[in-house]
Amino acid sequence: MNKIKTIIRKEWAEVFKNKMVLFTVAFLPLILTALPLGILISMGGDTAIAGSTSDMPAEFSAYCPANISGGECFQVFMVSQFMIMFMLLPLAIPATISSYSIVGEKTTHSLEPLLATPITTAELLIGKSLAAGIPAIVATFAAFAIFAAGAWIIAPSQALFLALVDARWLLAVFLVGPLMAFLAVFISIMVSSRVNDPRVAEQVSMIVILPVLGVFFGQIAGLFVLNSKLVLISAGVLLVIDALLVFLAIRLFQRENILTRWK
Repeated sequence: MNKIKTIIRKEWAEVFKNKMVLFTVAFLPLILTALPLGILISMGGDTAIAGSTSDMPAEFSAYCPANISGGECFQVFMVSQFMIMFMLLPLAIPATISSYSIVGEKTTHSLEPLLATPITTAELLIGKSLAAGIPAIVATFAAFAIFAAGAWIIAPSQALFLALVDARWLLAVFLVGPLMAFLAVFISIMVSSRVNDPRVAEQVSMIVILPVLGVFFGQIAGLFVLNSKLVLISAGVLLVIDALLVFLAIRLFQRENILTRWK
């Protein structure tokens, strides 16, 4: 455990010197939090649309409980379209950090002494994955907490606030978010261990955000509704994928050959 803690401290000391990493961790959560809050503010707590949730079109009412008005349901629908942006954070932040975790150390000539230590491959990769995943998870939780606080202040009724911060989004942020973070981490580490350029590692690793963008545009197009059941199914699938990626990452990381393959 001490070896893993040492790897985490070492990773944080190095990666947070990078201004791009600092921007991603500090400002990206604020920007993505501002989007749904900005929509809520721009609507000004408007509840002018009369009627109950049942009077709204099906694509609206699917997002809303029965105890809110039609106007409040419209606000929930609009804000929910952009809440998926919170799922970009646990993917983008660790991909930025972990894409430098192997190839970055090679370019700075710090990988050779690290691989010469008695640390096992599993300990090395676990340390690097936690170093990349923890900042992403903390930033995602903090961004959602800021959104919840802002929604509490802006929402004109408690019913609207509870509809905005419902079980669907709590599951998505606090269950799916960490699973997605480590999905991005292990993909980035595998890519990072196979390429020669940190820029290539980062660019290839960022493909992990494509599924989230697909969900975002699919939801806007009305192809499906992101509900609690779908979130739980996604969590189960991600858990299986993460376990498989841990196994693959350890198998693919050949410490005896990794240095001789790079020129």
